[in-house]
Formats: sequence, structure tokens, C-alpha cells
Amino acid sequence: MSKKLYVGNLSFQTTEPELDGLFATIGPVESVTIINDRDTGRSKGFGFVVMEDADAEEAVRQLNGTEFDGRALTVTEARGSQASAPTARA
Repeated sequence: MSKKLYVGNLSFQTTEPELDGLFATIGPVESVTIINDRDTGRSKGFGFVVMEDADAEEAVRQLNGTEFDGRALTVTEARGSQASAPTARA
């Protein structure tokens, strides 16, 4: 089973391949997405990494608070947005 991690406090210059490389030191990475501003295309300073459960838990332990590209990362389990998503009505 896979787990999605929230990665915050990213440098605006951090790329998806760089973030992938960091998390790949813990275990195989399924996907990496850095969120960009729709209008400017500039990074919003956060993103998501998907890994297997055990590797994701280890990544949180090892990488939360560590410095990457000059910033102390925030790495936590992503919170689902499904609970706050509006439901479709027929």
C-alpha cells in the first residue's frame, strides 16, 4: 500500500527530480509533485511524494526538519481532502 507525504517549506528553486533524489535515499518513490502557482508557474513551496507505507514512515522520521536547499523541510503524512470535498448532488 502507498502513502502520500506532504513536503513543505521547499525552496522555490527545488525541482521534482531533486526532491525525488532526496526521498529515493530512503526507498523507492512512486511519484513526486511540486505544486506551482497557476498564473506565474512559480513553486508554491510545497509538494507531495508517494512511497510505500514503511518507506514513507521512515522518510518522515529521517527527513522532517532536515535542511534541503537551504530550508528546513516539513515532512508529514498528507491529510486527505476527500472529507472536505463537496459532495455531488443528483
